[in-house]
Amino acid sequence: MGFTIILKLKLGPRPAIPFINQGSSAFLTLPYLVLSHCCMNWSSSPGLSKNNGRETNVQARLKYSTIRQRGDTLWDVAADVAGKKKFPSTPKYVFAAGTAKRTAEILRRKTGICPEESHHGEPARKTAVKKWKLEPPDQPLSVEEWKKLKESLGSPERFDTLMLSALLNSRAELDIAKSLLSFVATDTGTLSYKLLLQYLVLCVNGNHDQEVLDVYNIIRENFPSLDTGAYSLVIKSFSRSARWQEALSMLNDMKKVVTPSPSNYGNIIAAAMLNGHPITAWALYDELLAKGLNPQHETWSCLFKSMSTAEEETMLLSEQQERLQGILMYMRNNQVYPQLSLASSIKTWFESIPRQMWKGTWSSASPNGMCKSCGTELESIQLTAEEYQQLRNRVMTDIIQGHDVFNKTTPEELERFKAFVKMKPAFDVVVDGLNVANINKDRSKQSEMLLAVVSELKLQGLTVLVLGRKHMLRPSRSWDRHNMNLIQQKAHCFFTDNISEDDPFLLYAALHSGNHCRFVSKDLMRDHKACLPDEATRRLFFKWQRGHQLVVSGHVAAGRRVRFQSIPRCDTIVQTSGATWHIPYDDTEDRSTYEVPQKWLCLTRIP
Repeated sequence: MGFTIILKLKLGPRPAIPFINQGSSAFLTLPYLVLSHCCMNWSSSPGLSKNNGRETNVQARLKYSTIRQRGDTLWDVAADVAGKKKFPSTPKYVFAAGTAKRTAEILRRKTGICPEESHHGEPARKTAVKKWKLEPPDQPLSVEEWKKLKESLGSPERFDTLMLSALLNSRAELDIAKSLLSFVATDTGTLSYKLLLQYLVLCVNGNHDQEVLDVYNIIRENFPSLDTGAYSLVIKSFSRSARWQEALSMLNDMKKVVTPSPSNYGNIIAAAMLNGHPITAWALYDELLAKGLNPQHETWSCLFKSMSTAEEETMLLSEQQERLQGILMYMRNNQVYPQLSLASSIKTWFESIPRQMWKGTWSSASPNGMCKSCGTELESIQLTAEEYQQLRNRVMTDIIQGHDVFNKTTPEELERFKAFVKMKPAFDVVVDGLNVANINKDRSKQSEMLLAVVSELKLQGLTVLVLGRKHMLRPSRSWDRHNMNLIQQKAHCFFTDNISEDDPFLLYAALHSGNHCRFVSKDLMRDHKACLPDEATRRLFFKWQRGHQLVVSGHVAAGRRVRFQSIPRCDTIVQTSGATWHIPYDDTEDRSTYEVPQKWLCLTRIP
């Protein structure tokens, strides 16, 4: 028998509690409350719709123009002019997973700020409890001891909820929280709904499932309804136990008022699979997708767990394979990267398919876009003609001619730029002049920096457009007249008003010139991507950006060639050829949303 709360309540009607936003104003009146500690035996149980679309073929590789072929060395410079020093074959990639965090760390170290280290050079420990200004006890207290502690702190308001929050943050033992509830009930005669909900969180987080049942029964007996937070907690706990089907009933109750969360669905899906009810699990998964919710990686992982022979009798193996491959196509279509644990489950499932010989290996892509494990050529990062035209139309409509474009320029200037581009040949590369110049923090060398980049591009025989601002034409410490004259000799130049933003002009020129045109900038253009109307177009923009954006790599030294970060040849997306599957997976916790993994799971079917 677990921790028990015995209630003796006065008879009489109880006020109705709204299902949503039930807060601390709701109280459980306890004229008499006895908390008894009994022998504790905490029980701790372990805890897509069919894809009707046809599988897409490997995208056709685009042929490069003669100019692009002559300029191949631009994208992967291998040596400096003197030939004395070789550059790495795969320089750092601005969109590689973890790059943003590593860059931030380097900058912090350069400025002498390193939050990971304490003043004594030891790793700093997170002490979230301190923010409450309450130091929780390390053992249960009696009612008198809690009273003295409260008085020593000046009897602050909300002492009970603040202290329980501190216990939650410090992951304190359950007995300490029990003694706090005993004190509150004795001191005030009431336990608020909020306090019980906090205690429920502590129970669920500590896997005290029997205790969850006791608290749930108390709340249901004394409050007409539960809020979504309480339902979610109980569903999570019940899904870990033999009472998982009761969690399914709670889910149906929630659906009458709100849309359950992916976590709510995921908990019960995992329980259904664990208890041998795959049909129920997949029905819930279909419902989750139908509501437009994004499944959690833990949900996918449990679906990839191999079924036993008995379970296969209720769900054909062929149907199971179709379902699970549908998950992989969902990942592809939504540019989802499974975490390492999920990738491991996928690998295990493939290798356990009866009468099929699949071999899974952890791999990576070579600079020329080949899987290093099986040698398969991966899908190109270059857009197909259809994709390119679709993206070009959307960018022209939603970014170049969008509602806020004239906050960044004027109608007259935009038309003048369009006429300028129309008169010029198609550009091979567009340079964001001010962005590139600012790579050098020495303001006296900004024009020198821009000249070095333009000279490198011109050396490759490329047609270059430099976008700048009119103030760059005025001789100054930053903008040397001689350097600016040389830039205008080597490249086509367009200088906007000083108040204008360069990015819309850059996007217009690059997309107007054709699918071969690249651009030089360190701006990740997340704001512009956000202007696009739907997720599919935003993913297309990101693919185009990864395949066309050049970022200066390393330090630019006088007399040396400028080098750029490598652009990958392959798209980082789940893909299959029938006999192979290649799944990029996320093996780091440092990946930003605009970054892509560098590791792959290679699955090959052995003939």
